[in-house]
Amino acid sequence: MDTADAYDAKAALADFHATRAGVRGLIESGAVVAVPPLFLAPNGRHPSTPPLETTTPFAVPIIDLSSPRPSVVALVRAAARTCGFFHVTNHGFRPGAALAAARAFHELPLVARSPFYSLAGPVEGVFYSTMPNDPPRRAADPAAIPILPWRDTLHVNIGQKHLTTPGGGSLGRLPTECQDALAEYQRAVSDLGKTVAGLLSEALGVGEGRLAAATRVEASTMACHYYLPCTEPTRVMGSLEHTDPSLFAVLAQDAMGGLVARLGGDGGWTDVPPVPDTLLVNIGDLLKVVSNDEFKSVEHKVRIKSTRDARVSIAVFFNPDDDSQLIGPLPELVAAAGTPERYRSFTMAEFMESRRDLGHGTSWITRFEPISESD
Repeated sequence: MDTADAYDAKAALADFHATRAGVRGLIESGAVVAVPPLFLAPNGRHPSTPPLETTTPFAVPIIDLSSPRPSVVALVRAAARTCGFFHVTNHGFRPGAALAAARAFHELPLVARSPFYSLAGPVEGVFYSTMPNDPPRRAADPAAIPILPWRDTLHVNIGQKHLTTPGGGSLGRLPTECQDALAEYQRAVSDLGKTVAGLLSEALGVGEGRLAAATRVEASTMACHYYLPCTEPTRVMGSLEHTDPSLFAVLAQDAMGGLVARLGGDGGWTDVPPVPDTLLVNIGDLLKVVSNDEFKSVEHKVRIKSTRDARVSIAVFFNPDDDSQLIGPLPELVAAAGTPERYRSFTMAEFMESRRDLGHGTSWITRFEPISESD
């Protein structure tokens, strides 16, 4: 029997998660000489496969928030319409302490971090895992095994309902090594998110407060990612290509780099390297819908770049504060543009169900296209 045929992927996946140690534990065990098949990216399953795609040049805009408001709004509008990403500077704080705290959690001894390990989602608002890239439920092969990213993640729910419970809520459950710095970062990024929401709303031409009023946007989730070094970095992935299921996200990243996105007009991948003293804002799928396709939500992914050093990033996702709230194109925006609504209204619960069914690319969007009268 061929070695590949003899490999029991389901058993290997169960054994990996049973360790509650993540990719870091796999490396620390010293038992792994080559990358296990569970982690091999689709283009890396065979040694003869060529390296990952080359990237094309594209400069992600850098927007100084201390500039005059009209010029900032104009720059945000241009960036959201053309590439869906922009850096912001002079935002009022430095993310270095939070990035160090995220690293500190992932580098805790196994006995300290494994109690947080879960694949079932948050326990009191917090969980840690190597989250599988599950195939869509409508995939051609119902028995397909998920591909694991070469990444561990600490997820913290930071919506108001998770922060106001006794004991400090979800942030209060974090280890002392990272609790204070991440709590401070949550407060600072939540305030920045209000500023960004206002700028995006003005950029849509509907007034500073309209987006917040229509969506009740808040900082909902903090994902502290830890991308491990790998001896075969081109054969693993930090994340699959995807769009974000959010209104927008704010990303802090260390100096390692590895984020790439489909920017520019040729549909190729472009490096989005970290820029000192900036945070990266990324338009998500929900804002694409609310803007009736005026703003772009583009595919992106993370490559593993180093054989020696880990990459750390913190993504804070901004979403409606109620899963039952209806989301759809802003009516006044549609009327002003004289274009039809490209999407029907839906709830966050419907939206996430569609993502689970159809995957995290772009096919989910067809489910929410309006039904024409001739259908």
